[in-house]
Amino acid sequence: MAGFFKRLVEGLSKTRGNFTEKVNDLVTSVPEVNEDFYEELTDILILADVGIRATEEIIDELRARITRDKIRDANKARDVFKQVLYDKMNIGRPALHWPMVMLVVGVNGVGKTTTVGKLALRFKEIGRSVVLAAADTFRAAADEQLAVWAQRANVPVITQGMGADPAAVVFDAVQSAKARNTDLLIVDTAGRLHNKKNLMDELHKMRRVIDREYPQATVRSMLIIDATTGQNGLAQAKMFKEAAEINGIILTKLDGTAKGGIALAIQSELGLPVWYIGVGEGIDDLQAFDAREFVDALF
Repeated sequence: MAGFFKRLVEGLSKTRGNFTEKVNDLVTSVPEVNEDFYEELTDILILADVGIRATEEIIDELRARITRDKIRDANKARDVFKQVLYDKMNIGRPALHWPMVMLVVGVNGVGKTTTVGKLALRFKEIGRSVVLAAADTFRAAADEQLAVWAQRANVPVITQGMGADPAAVVFDAVQSAKARNTDLLIVDTAGRLHNKKNLMDELHKMRRVIDREYPQATVRSMLIIDATTGQNGLAQAKMFKEAAEINGIILTKLDGTAKGGIALAIQSELGLPVWYIGVGEGIDDLQAFDAREFVDALF
């Protein structure tokens, strides 16, 4: 875990330069808390892609705590600010119950299939049995890409090839997972958002198959968001949330953005917990999200 924290610190270096260093500069230039302090802090948060709604909530909470504790010193206010960020990000996520089906959704290009492979490896390493389902049957070579990851993680993958009915793939995968008494079935789904109705129908159809054939399984829908897309990623998340029941977020490519505040925006705007974060290309660079570690790495 210490190794991952080091990678998290390194992965957030661009965001730190854009966000934390500006906060530190603010504390130096405005040593006493006043309206200028709040206004500049508001700008810093918005530029870090925290989003207007989350920014307003953070500033309001910070004002309330600073007023309550009669704080004037900007250095002390910075410590309170850090705690407010932690409280904002510390959304509890439900406990894992087995057997489980994880539906992984997201637009093409966010690292969906790669993330499925990394999840498979992660759960294998903690002793869980895993089956993968290649239900992204619209993207050329998606099933081949998933098969490569399945080989790396040493888990079976159920596939029917390009153009197959995704719900039929899920049906086969469910039967396989039940026959093997598998802990976790991870379903890689198609990432088409240009036709929301098709996407919604497809996801609902897959969900009906799971509910009918595998009623004993807990179902979790995880949305993959590419952190480098910023507010566009947030817009995607809103559309997916309208189209399907989403239980949590997996945030990829955090090391590639100076606007890591998107993690705050997502949790505030959508009320969805970030379950996992990716800060590199390596197979072990996907880790469970920890609010305290995230804020500590930011600062």
